[in-house]
Amino acid sequence: MSIMAPAADKKLTGLVAATFTPITSQGEINLSVIGPYIDYLKEKQGVNNVFVNGTTGESMSLSVEERKLLAEEWCRKAKGKMDQVIVHVGCLSLKDTQELAHHAAQIEADGIAVIAPSFFKPSSADVLRTFLQEVASAAPTLPFYYYHVPSVTGVNVNVRELIEGIEKVIPSFRGVKFTGSDLMDLGQCISYIPPHWSVLYGIDEQLLGALVMGVHGAVGSTYNYVGCHVNKLISAFETGDLVQARTIQFKIQELVSFAIKLGFDVGVNKQLMNELSGLDLGPPRLPVMTCPAARALAIKQKYDMRREQEPSELLDLGQQWAAETSLVGLEQL
Repeated sequence: MSIMAPAADKKLTGLVAATFTPITSQGEINLSVIGPYIDYLKEKQGVNNVFVNGTTGESMSLSVEERKLLAEEWCRKAKGKMDQVIVHVGCLSLKDTQELAHHAAQIEADGIAVIAPSFFKPSSADVLRTFLQEVASAAPTLPFYYYHVPSVTGVNVNVRELIEGIEKVIPSFRGVKFTGSDLMDLGQCISYIPPHWSVLYGIDEQLLGALVMGVHGAVGSTYNYVGCHVNKLISAFETGDLVQARTIQFKIQELVSFAIKLGFDVGVNKQLMNELSGLDLGPPRLPVMTCPAARALAIKQKYDMRREQEPSELLDLGQQWAAETSLVGLEQL
């Protein structure tokens, strides 16, 4: 089955945009942008799934009430337009996490995801599994995903060990958002899971490697503004054109390197989204700093320069598409 084709049981597949949180210049959440944001993702990027209130959405800088308002608006406006809205509900507090999970069920989200607590960290896979079980109990009917991002949480449990027998304690468990570089752990997860689970990869510039390992989709911040081009990479892989797929992936890595040298964080990524999409998502919330104008402009100029280049007749189709997709990958935040 193509990873882009939705399954009858709503198995989560294909591209999933990790959404930014619209914030006004006064620092308040801006719900009015979400409707146009959904239309933009669907019509301009061909992205039909969203991952709300995650790392890209600055969830840990938002109050529980703000996260509820955002999740509710995303679910309301996406109804009939998006395939799935997955709401990240992870917090440092178990009680807050359970409250958000219960709320997600009330607003009819399509699933919930949970990051590992990162201040008082779980000491083992068993402890983390117990924490996840307690969260899932607050919304037992919703598909449940573990969000693995050790570079942010500092919790680097072996995911294959974590999911061993997890369906016995969390019947609603449906998979992992794997934002890590350990391809052995990733592969063992994929080889273990039953057909109705999903493993979704979260490092945009390494997507091709994850596709080879067998992931069912990808969650990323850059899919907000270059998702239509990443779909071409996936299509090339699915049709067996690895030369074309590699060409696009190498261009992704070239741009990632350029952006990282300039300093690429959530604030810069959000400003880049503002400039490339035409939406007004506003600034980030402290302690993330507003993007220096020159930094976002330099990345945008690199993107524009690549797009404006006339393809040589000597370039094959894969190389032409790579020239069009030169900003596909910046590291998932």
